[in-house]
Amino acid sequence: MLRLGRREFAAHEPVIMAIVNRTPDSFYDQGATFRDEPALARVEQAVSEGAAIVDIGGVKAGPGEEVTAEEEARRTVGFVAEVRRRFPDVIISVDTWRHEVGEAVCEVGADLLNDAWGGVDPRLAEVAGRYGVGLVCTHAGETQPRTRPHRIAYDDVMADILRVTLALAERAVAVGVPRESVLIDPGHDFGKNTRHSLEATRRLGEMVDTGWPVLVSLSNKDFVGETLDRPVKERVVGTLATTAVSAWLGAQVYRVHEVAETRQVLDMVASIAGHRPPAVARRGLA
Repeated sequence: MLRLGRREFAAHEPVIMAIVNRTPDSFYDQGATFRDEPALARVEQAVSEGAAIVDIGGVKAGPGEEVTAEEEARRTVGFVAEVRRRFPDVIISVDTWRHEVGEAVCEVGADLLNDAWGGVDPRLAEVAGRYGVGLVCTHAGETQPRTRPHRIAYDDVMADILRVTLALAERAVAVGVPRESVLIDPGHDFGKNTRHSLEATRRLGEMVDTGWPVLVSLSNKDFVGETLDRPVKERVVGTLATTAVSAWLGAQVYRVHEVAETRQVLDMVASIAGHRPPAVARRGLA
């Protein structure tokens, strides 16, 4: 059982986390939701299309202009409070690696801290524990925030993913994060080249077998683009193919840009797997 905010999700229930970037320079939407009203409209659309979680981020993952903790908080805290007011039932996640930002967003209603940089600030887990909110424990290859991997190598990439994420998850529980609110994430593209991310996808079942809920953040990433030789705006098909494979292997939470398309993919895979009945079943019965 996965418990986040007011919601509980069964083991085979796929969950969509919609990306809401509060940055002027995000790699995908180039700042389309930097201002409040477009960002709030994005939340409303995502929820209507089937997202249970919205993931709000104030700093883009890649290199760029420095964003201080104060500026990150300015971009996210007030917005989290407004989303909490307008959408009381939505699960609010905040994508941050800084404990100061985590503390501030938890004060105004965040339900989940999405630490994409692998516990680089160990105090973030302590904040999650103190507030009783969820935590995403990610493998980032020990790279520093907002840096790209350079000639990174692993003897066994999945073994390293398991070593890091399981240790982070157990520490999170030890500092007070509810066990049923901890997720592990292989960290596609983070501290990895394209072959590493493909192998992590292929072996995702090994993460699922640990019993921790698995989150995957696949949406339009570089490993998809390099695999198919497609620019950012032409990676949706590759993303959805990877989503289908991940769903078949048992991942539970999907951090995405395209909510409606992802919902259809996840519903179709769940029905093939026997976890969801068809929405309509008239064929051969008339």
